[in-house]
Amino acid sequence: MTGHCVVIGAGIVGVSTAIWLRRAGVEVTVIDRGAPGTGTSHGNAGVLASCAMVPVTGPGLLRKAPGMLLDRDFPLFLRWSYLPRLLPWLRKYLAVANDTDTRRIAKGLTTITADSVEQHKSLCDELGLGDWVSESEYCFAYNSRAAFEAEHYVWELRKEAGFEPRLIEGAEVHDYEPALGPQINTLAVMKDHGFIRSPGGYVQALAKAFEGMGGTIMKAEVKDFDLFGGQVRGVQTSVGTVPCDNLVLATGVWSKPLMKKLGLNIPLEAERGYHIVFEDASGGPARPTMIASGKFVATPMEQGLRCAGIVELGGLEAGPSPAPLALLRRQARAAFPGLKATNEIEWLGHRPAPSDSLPLIGEVGNSRVFTAFGHHHIGLTGGPKTGRLVAGLITGQAPNTDLTPYHPQRFD
Repeated sequence: MTGHCVVIGAGIVGVSTAIWLRRAGVEVTVIDRGAPGTGTSHGNAGVLASCAMVPVTGPGLLRKAPGMLLDRDFPLFLRWSYLPRLLPWLRKYLAVANDTDTRRIAKGLTTITADSVEQHKSLCDELGLGDWVSESEYCFAYNSRAAFEAEHYVWELRKEAGFEPRLIEGAEVHDYEPALGPQINTLAVMKDHGFIRSPGGYVQALAKAFEGMGGTIMKAEVKDFDLFGGQVRGVQTSVGTVPCDNLVLATGVWSKPLMKKLGLNIPLEAERGYHIVFEDASGGPARPTMIASGKFVATPMEQGLRCAGIVELGGLEAGPSPAPLALLRRQARAAFPGLKATNEIEWLGHRPAPSDSLPLIGEVGNSRVFTAFGHHHIGLTGGPKTGRLVAGLITGQAPNTDLTPYHPQRFD
């Protein structure tokens, strides 16, 4: 039974799911307390990072973590007052920081990320929105060949997934990308990637196209579910109850309290992400560039150069910290010494971080509630693929991929 489907969340995952459902002829209502594309789907590096299948929790993380937290130049921050609440999640997170689990997780993420550009174009081309997607190379910038080789484990996993870089070294580095500072002497360049020139604008354009297809977008806060015989029959919102036959949870880290209403406690934490947009910038890179020493990505966008990549663990309630933004600004100026801008815009948002770094994709039991959240660093990259998979599950199209790694009840 397909009937009416409610999608909770108007970010890239929710809107992608809604579009694929409308293409299958399903009646769809998207519900979000904010406007489409104004949350985490707005605040990201904009990269369609097909090679981003290696989780942060690689072997040795437990040994390295204290040094990372104490290093004022490392882009990892912790609100120490939040640590007691963080510990249950942190134990699970660090428990998978080993070779076996890293390879398992990387295999699962590859399925979601590897064909990102193709999936985005499949989503938006026939809607007349293909110009939002810029195909490009994706560069990883290192101070030296030794710094690149120090990450051999990560690059080996990428190679096994079919992603092998072209190395550029010495004087050729600055011929290829003149904006980089003189300390950058090695580039690992990935082909067949891309970026979105305005992630928030892109999602808003997709949402408008969805409405043009006959879909409905409702601004409201979801309070609870109506279940009958263990299956969803409606969604209780701040503006009344919306009946439905199927429900999709695609509201990022805010999906956790809603899952509790279904009896599931998901080990999901908010990873606070920061970015700075250098408006009308000059002296920045021509394509998305990951600065390895600072672990941030600089992407040329419609508004200017966006630099994103700082991680802070501190929950959903605390306000912004000055230190992460100061570090990001300092790292950006060092990487691009000729960078000039008319203004700087700061942003803070929350990425959904499951303890095993894999998204939750699938049906909760036989409830007709489907999950599509928990994408950690790959929300924009994997949003259209996830939406397509979930829409297929709802409409009875057997997926051509094994969804077991993403099962929403795998933490039981």
